[in-house]
Amino acid sequence: MAIPIRFLTLALVILSVLLLSSSLGGVTAKETKRSEAEVQRMYERWLVENRKNYNALGEKERRFNIFKDNLKLIEAHNSVPERTYELGLTRFADLTDDEFRAIHLRGKMVRTSDPVIGDRYLYKEGDVLPDEVDWREKGAVVPVKDQGDCGGCWAFAAVGAVEGLNKIKTGELVSLSEQELLDCDRGGNSGNFGCLGGNAADAFEFIIENSGIVTDKVYPYTENDTAACKAIEMVTTRYVTIDSYEDAPHNDEMSLKKAVAHQPISVMVEAENMKLYKSGVFTGPCDHWYGNHNVVVVGYGTTERGEDYWIIRNSWGANWGESGYIKLQRNFHNSTGNCGVAIRPVYPLKSNSAFGLLSPSMFKLGALIIFQLIGWALF
Repeated sequence: MAIPIRFLTLALVILSVLLLSSSLGGVTAKETKRSEAEVQRMYERWLVENRKNYNALGEKERRFNIFKDNLKLIEAHNSVPERTYELGLTRFADLTDDEFRAIHLRGKMVRTSDPVIGDRYLYKEGDVLPDEVDWREKGAVVPVKDQGDCGGCWAFAAVGAVEGLNKIKTGELVSLSEQELLDCDRGGNSGNFGCLGGNAADAFEFIIENSGIVTDKVYPYTENDTAACKAIEMVTTRYVTIDSYEDAPHNDEMSLKKAVAHQPISVMVEAENMKLYKSGVFTGPCDHWYGNHNVVVVGYGTTERGEDYWIIRNSWGANWGESGYIKLQRNFHNSTGNCGVAIRPVYPLKSNSAFGLLSPSMFKLGALIIFQLIGWALF
């Protein structure tokens, strides 16, 4: 007797469900198959690699439980096919989301003055922009730095943008001092508060009013803001100046692209879920209307699979992400850009002059030497 078609269809559906359940069961097994001893070994290895040492009683065990939770999240994410990015056991794998946010995400949207929105990088129909830009390849980006447990991302984002611009304008890449900003650009009229957070725009304002910023060799990073602002009075002190700063058009990824084609740009992103980022094009999840972390966009490009991305230099050390960088999804469907990258980009401005590299005292010394030489020649 012939079997009715509806019974054959039902049988095929049941078979498909069984096969799918078996497949999902395999994924679940992959996520949970690690024994406690294996996870413990991973944890001990991670502690050594990240130079972690807990002194408080029971702290190592408490951190191990957080580590296990983060490992489960990582494996669940990475087990899904066709992900555009991969998670991993970064240096933050022993932190809860609340701890990570409180320590490492201190960017502030509030400024002490209203932003000046420039039109030099306003994208207009017909503008021809490069398909790819990478300021690292042009020697305009210093090696990735590490803010440590200080919430001074704003200082690193400001300094990174100034370092890049100075290279473009003078031909010289000079590593500058975040610590000078942390110690000296706080209180009073500044909207910056050392390790408690701040924004790059107010940092640019300080650099202008202070007639420049010194190198990090002169004023090295200490990972805290407990010291008073140091007076720098050294004849050979090198510093870099900027003339002004302004915002790129807000909520406009094409204008941000145009800006990045000309120089590295400081932006703010919502970075809570970047804690465990390892590689690939980050697509979220994240808030698109709010930022809590300052970074520098140093380029953009497209993967072989056609995924557009921003190249973002972070300040969490070279052992996070792609050697300290993250690729963030570009050409997002929201005007703010993914994770709010295009909400309020800001950048410094500088004339084509190399005369911002030596201190005023150095120029005075040079002038005295020249006058002395002229005197000797005349007499």
